[in-house]
Amino acid sequence: MSSFSFDRDNSLYKNRDALLEEYTPDNLVGRDEELEEYHAALQPIINGEAPSNIFLYGKSGVGKTAATRFLLNRLQDDAAKYDDISLNVIEINCDGLNSSYQVAVRLVNTLRDPSEQISNTGYPQAQVYSFLWEELDKIGGTVIVVLDEVDHINDNSILYQIPRARSNGYLEDAKIGLIGISNDLSFRDSLSAKVRSSLCEKEVSFPPYDATELQKVLSQREQVAFHDGALAEDVIPLCAAYGAQDAGDARQALDLLLEAGDLARKEAVEQVTDDHVQEAREKLERDRIMEGVADLTEHARLVLYALTSLEAEDETPARSRDIRPRYEQLCNHVGTEPLTSRRMRDHLADLAMLGVISSTEKNEGMSGGKYRKHALKQDLQLVVTALEDTIEFAGVHESIRPYYQTTFEDAES
Repeated sequence: MSSFSFDRDNSLYKNRDALLEEYTPDNLVGRDEELEEYHAALQPIINGEAPSNIFLYGKSGVGKTAATRFLLNRLQDDAAKYDDISLNVIEINCDGLNSSYQVAVRLVNTLRDPSEQISNTGYPQAQVYSFLWEELDKIGGTVIVVLDEVDHINDNSILYQIPRARSNGYLEDAKIGLIGISNDLSFRDSLSAKVRSSLCEKEVSFPPYDATELQKVLSQREQVAFHDGALAEDVIPLCAAYGAQDAGDARQALDLLLEAGDLARKEAVEQVTDDHVQEAREKLERDRIMEGVADLTEHARLVLYALTSLEAEDETPARSRDIRPRYEQLCNHVGTEPLTSRRMRDHLADLAMLGVISSTEKNEGMSGGKYRKHALKQDLQLVVTALEDTIEFAGVHESIRPYYQTTFEDAES
């Protein structure tokens, strides 16, 4: 029996951490135009002028946060050369913060000593803002507040208050610049006109990476992360091609390269190959689907269960009107009221966006009109495994029993 001792293994990796999300490279590649715009928007700070408010938008994994950290690190280093510039940067990720109140509390507590923290409840919002202006004025100089994933905030209050705090007389010693970063391309349009004019003083759009740009990103990280010769020649182009297919997401491409490297290290081989990339892609896709299904609402899972059972009967692609009876049957089993047909179709659309199912529009003209037909896009066994809790709760439909039994046996073993 193995002793399961741990010995260092650096045969493939030179610095594995260079593939992780928090790593900031010395130079950012593949985003030249965006960096030029962003740099120009930050330039007033080094001139000792009032900072601009900047809004960055683009899909997840296109370099917004990486560009922000890269340029702000450079800006802080260069600002330190000047005696008349005092620059501080505060970065908050708004994931999990639903309101301006919660964001303001987080900012106050970030600026205060641990012994002086305030709670998330119990204070009027105006008082929390007063605490915030007090802490910012204590710092003085130029303060850049970065709100990453700003689209998680359900109200506009703080996006209006921070940019206008000085002009409204709330701040005397501090000059504030706000940088908002959003993955939601429609978030800007949802803002009120007065907030949009403040937050979006300067805008930088980050389009998806193409395969060539992703190759540059991956090649740069390869040089830091892996030993020479650790990757087969076609690994980087293959990871870049898959990343370009996955909405131009550099994070997904880097995760794919990392997973492929880990698989090769597990096998104790000397080189990462395209076979490792293929295996890594399948594993990451499985993990993504499992996590995505786990995050669905109860009714979304029941809709998916209904379609899955029809798939097992070879009755797909199916129209929503054909899925509905099975969905209603499952709702009756769990004792919940079925959603309307329209809401059920909304869940089917969400499942298609998640990549679990495919939805194809059909047009039969005057006789039949337009409608959609739905089918699983992922492996049936994988979806059954992801729905295991729902199936156990709603009951095992006869059509998926062989697949559910396989899932159960795998879990037991």
